[in-house]
Amino acid sequence: MKARWWLVLLVLLAGFGVLGLGGRQIAQNAPPIPQRVVAEDGTLLVGPGQILEGQVSYLGHGGQHIGSIWGHGAYLAPDWTAKALHQWASHTLDGVKAQGGSVADAKAGTISLFQNNRYESSTGTLTLGAAQAVAYLKTRGELAKIAVEGDKGAAIPARWIPTLQEGERVADFWLWTAWTAAARRPGADHSFTQNWPQEPLVGNTITPISHLWSILSIILLILGVGLMIWHHASQPAEEFPAPQAIPAAPATPSQRWSAIYFAVAMALFLVQIGMGVLTAHDAVEGNGLYGVDLSHILPYAASRTWHLQLAVFWIATCWLATGLYLGPKLSAKEPKGQWLGVAGLLAALVVVVVGALTGAHQAIVGKLSGSFMLGHQGYEYVELGRLWQILLTVGMLIWLVLVVRALIPALKGEKGRLGLLKLFVLSAIAIPLFYSAGFMYTRETHVALAEYWRWWVVHLWVEGFFEVFATVAIALLSTRMGLLRESTALRAVSTSMGLFLGSGVIGTFHHLYYTGSPASISALGSVFSALEIVPLTIVGFEIAQSLKAGKAIGSGYEWPFKFFAAVCFWNLIGAGVFGMLINPPSVLYFGQGLNTTPIHSHAALFGVYGFLAISLMLFALRGMTPDKAWDEKWLKVGFWGLNIGLVLMLVFSLIPSGFYQIAQSLEHGTWYARSAEVVQSPLMRTFTWLRMPGDVLFGIGALAVILFTFKAVIGAWGWRTAEEIEPAKEHLPVAPAFAVAED
Repeated sequence: MKARWWLVLLVLLAGFGVLGLGGRQIAQNAPPIPQRVVAEDGTLLVGPGQILEGQVSYLGHGGQHIGSIWGHGAYLAPDWTAKALHQWASHTLDGVKAQGGSVADAKAGTISLFQNNRYESSTGTLTLGAAQAVAYLKTRGELAKIAVEGDKGAAIPARWIPTLQEGERVADFWLWTAWTAAARRPGADHSFTQNWPQEPLVGNTITPISHLWSILSIILLILGVGLMIWHHASQPAEEFPAPQAIPAAPATPSQRWSAIYFAVAMALFLVQIGMGVLTAHDAVEGNGLYGVDLSHILPYAASRTWHLQLAVFWIATCWLATGLYLGPKLSAKEPKGQWLGVAGLLAALVVVVVGALTGAHQAIVGKLSGSFMLGHQGYEYVELGRLWQILLTVGMLIWLVLVVRALIPALKGEKGRLGLLKLFVLSAIAIPLFYSAGFMYTRETHVALAEYWRWWVVHLWVEGFFEVFATVAIALLSTRMGLLRESTALRAVSTSMGLFLGSGVIGTFHHLYYTGSPASISALGSVFSALEIVPLTIVGFEIAQSLKAGKAIGSGYEWPFKFFAAVCFWNLIGAGVFGMLINPPSVLYFGQGLNTTPIHSHAALFGVYGFLAISLMLFALRGMTPDKAWDEKWLKVGFWGLNIGLVLMLVFSLIPSGFYQIAQSLEHGTWYARSAEVVQSPLMRTFTWLRMPGDVLFGIGALAVILFTFKAVIGAWGWRTAEEIEPAKEHLPVAPAFAVAED
């Protein structure tokens, strides 16, 4: 194995070593959950297990899709941490004022009450001052009332939490997160959440160390970009060796079934867009659709859950289908009975998707809220009940077996060397492996630790190893089409893996700055997440190369390469430029939980991974679709509709609304930026309505791609029928030629 692969392995081991040590630090330093909360006179305010009971109830009702805690969750309803802290501090200040003394003394006394950590670890008891305890009861009552009675403007349906007693437990959980945001961490001069959110009433301001790490991250970013440009400029230019299209040929039985996966993925994409429209509309009508009350049919939490979960489902389905298609194509041989496994897996995946979406919906409307196995886990992107999560993981393992089984003949051709095929298999193994990180927590797990493991799935699985899988898949296709020599492709893949995983693994910590983690997590996350942008400095070259490659290949391959060029563009804009809205701690401190985060998530999740899924789908479909079914006019409409629509969505709506909220956060605090006065203001509603032109254009583009896909899939199956009637022998040599080993 060449030195570069040892270096990649070393980088990977070092990254996961640091990530593991960081997780240990998070577990050891997580904010304590009191067993009892009492007033100074001994009055019991919260009993044993009641805070955890509230956490379980909140998550079971799809909590992170109705508001957020510690800034993580939905953006329409309040951030419950910020809201609870502000109301609790306001009532406490009123109580301290009533005791006499100056206003200045009352403010100082309130700050002291909240910053003074009176938790006794030996007894598990948290003691509150007299005024603070009275304010606690008043705030709990107010929050519980919202949870039970709802708030139409914030899209919180009535009886979201069914009983007042359960609502009080949920409020206890919210108030505990508020306490962690103000009480000083033992041995430190900041709170458990590093003084987030900004709240003058309790003396919460950004810590100087957050500014320091932000400055250092930007310095390293500039240095890294410079070194990357220098390295890239020093590489010898290489023209395409001998570009030639892979002729379309009738698919094997298993490949035909992989085409059905693409059709299913596009159907899920269509439903996801519909859920996105409903979710956005709820911001102006609150669980209503032009006067029709949807609060008990498809409430905001349900439509948002489906919108996010379907994004993961359809994108992952495209990637998995690509793997199933490439196996027989690369080996030029179809294993006996392969199609049965591919068809059976598709049926199982459909059952899992339907079951997961149904269970999450029923939990939100109150039918399965107590069922962790069938209902809603509560966290974003990993909402599906544990049973569906287990079945999905089993499905990915079956997928892995099917892919490897089909690749065995081709793998023998690589013998002992580490070639692209072995890398393809290794990246495929990582897909079920890292998705299984979602099994490391339940609803009862401490939120700080649950967030750590959740981001293993969201950041490492989606943004890390699926990206590596796609990179290797495209490199394989490029070598087979004569665009790259294998030595060049291996060098490019090893560089990409080293850069993405070297920065991305430790960069996972940038999601955890203000989630009860120690300050060391912010230091590591800020520095390494900034370095994630370094590989994106050469995307201009990648865009040019992609467009040039598509033109050189021809035969319908222009569009897969154009969609891949869009991936490169949005990688720079969505992950790179807009990534800086969440990477530096001093920027995220004022923007956590605001609409600046959806700027990044929409541009990166769809712009990068959505376009990448479509690009891979088109590569696969082009290889098994007859020319008469390859209708490029739909792809042209789809490409420009999706891209321009996404730009308009960002420019007219998400960017102005996000920056308006940041301005309010800087001036008044996070609680105000997420309050009804801002979120439901005429200006914010106008920004929401301004999404319509972009959304309509995006929808037209999506429909065009969906129609193209259905036509291509029908064509692929129809070609199979024609071949059965009259075998076309001229197509038989195509697959073996595709699988020839490179020099």
